[in-house]
Amino acid sequence: MFAVALAVAAIPEALSSIITISLAIGTQKMAKQNAIIKDLKAVEGLGCVSVICSDKTGTLTMNKMTVRELFAAQSEAMPLLQKAMALCNDAVCNEKGSIGDPTETALAEYLGAEKYNQLRAQFPRENELPFDSTRKLMSTLHICQGEKLLFTKGAIDALLPRIKYIVNGESLRDFTEADKEQILNENLRFSEQGMRVLAFACKQADNFQLSFDDENDYIFIGLAAMTDPPRKESYTAVANCRRAGIKPVMITGDHKLTATAIAKEIGIFQEGDLCLSGAELEAMSDEELRAKLPRISVFARVSPEHKIRIVENWQQLEAVTAMTGDGVNDAPALKKADIGIAMGITGTAVSKDAASVILADDNFATIIKAVESGRSIYNNIKNAVKFLLAGNSAAILTVLVTALMNLPLPFYAVHLLFINLLTDSLPAIALSSEPMHENVLNRKPRPLSENILNKEALIYIGIHSVMLFAVTLFAYFQGLAISDGAAATFAFATLCLGRLFEGFDCRGNESLFRLGLLTNKNSIYAFLTGAVLLAAALFLPFMQGIMEVVALDTSQLLMIAGLAAAPFLLTQLLRVFRESVLHKAD
Repeated sequence: MFAVALAVAAIPEALSSIITISLAIGTQKMAKQNAIIKDLKAVEGLGCVSVICSDKTGTLTMNKMTVRELFAAQSEAMPLLQKAMALCNDAVCNEKGSIGDPTETALAEYLGAEKYNQLRAQFPRENELPFDSTRKLMSTLHICQGEKLLFTKGAIDALLPRIKYIVNGESLRDFTEADKEQILNENLRFSEQGMRVLAFACKQADNFQLSFDDENDYIFIGLAAMTDPPRKESYTAVANCRRAGIKPVMITGDHKLTATAIAKEIGIFQEGDLCLSGAELEAMSDEELRAKLPRISVFARVSPEHKIRIVENWQQLEAVTAMTGDGVNDAPALKKADIGIAMGITGTAVSKDAASVILADDNFATIIKAVESGRSIYNNIKNAVKFLLAGNSAAILTVLVTALMNLPLPFYAVHLLFINLLTDSLPAIALSSEPMHENVLNRKPRPLSENILNKEALIYIGIHSVMLFAVTLFAYFQGLAISDGAAATFAFATLCLGRLFEGFDCRGNESLFRLGLLTNKNSIYAFLTGAVLLAAALFLPFMQGIMEVVALDTSQLLMIAGLAAAPFLLTQLLRVFRESVLHKAD
């Protein structure tokens, strides 16, 4: 019976429950912060993240585009440009607002609901070539004044090579290098101000059937420059990201200059960093990319396919990578990333299925909160493991030493079961609910391969188990001078109470003055509940028989309380001293 009880005491049976409770509490808290965890393993993984590759639009920015300026080939082309803005558009707009892609709603709101809907009603759509991220164009076919007109909008670098003519008064002329240079200069001016630029063109169509081959020989109409301001919380989130030792990387379909301007504004792009375009990425070998990757903070004009390569190369550098995405084509990259993060508002069902985390608010700041929570949860689990193993090791050492000395048993089977079921489980569960500490983001991400019982944890377990063993053995010998029953009672009460005090020590590496005694009220409830149960076992006559303990007088109780509290008091004094020294050094 004693051998079975010792085996029960040696193995922390409560650990699996504590891990589940910790993860459940953490996922519930993250959900309240708009981070929905689909896979419990992602909670731990978030604490290891060292690189976050984030989309720009809607995640780092407001996802509320506003047209700031229009550029037309000539003043005569302005009505045609406004017509293209309305017709080559899928947004739904009325007096109450607009619904659709942020870029398209910005175009509609610039025109105004009345004019936008009037143009769309006057020139209904006959056919279309939808936008895709490969060709970066969208085309729609309409009947205007009896002619079949194809309107196209898209990225300037995708549309400009397809231009053949330009508006010249009431007629057309050939598109020249001087025209191209003027348009590129305007694009440069807009991009340097952090504005996104859309180009518009049109042409006469031969028939109502369309193919991608029709997207050539265009007439240039004009440009629309718009801004999507960064979210206010993005500045703080990026700063916290860097404080946590995590590299933030912006991925966008915008022009390099636009992307760099916004990345600089929110702190992602810093002096010495690089911005890489999709074309430059394709021209690089994996070896060249990995050599530059630590310096690349912005990827511009990239397609979803590029995201997989970015993730793979970061993983080759042994970085734990989080990747955001919202489109169907983003799913492979989300699946490949260590932590795939889908957008809850703009994300497709496919991207959400592939991800392990969903952002209910599409906000980059929520990712940092999730990382912070992930680190805190891992620390809580680690602290619970340290608590359980330190106490169990002290009990085993006590039994081992007394057995080698051929002395009576220091614990009876019921003592070990009482400690294991009550005074172990309650503080460990309280540790799983420890609130987030302020300094959780001040440390670098831990390696994914790091064992939870690392050097720091093993040293803690070793020192604290020896301290608990020392006071328990001392109490045992004090009781042995009286009787075998007193020896077991002294050892049981000392170890039991000592482990309750140990629950406070395991809350963190700082003193209780720094952590705050009342910041985790569950630890106080656990201590009081355990102390009341121990008192019942020691003082109630019918419990004394069940627990196989002897009656204790006041002096013996005070001795046991002093011995049990000694390791806790010593640890706290050392921590206070260390913190005062560090404070003076600062």
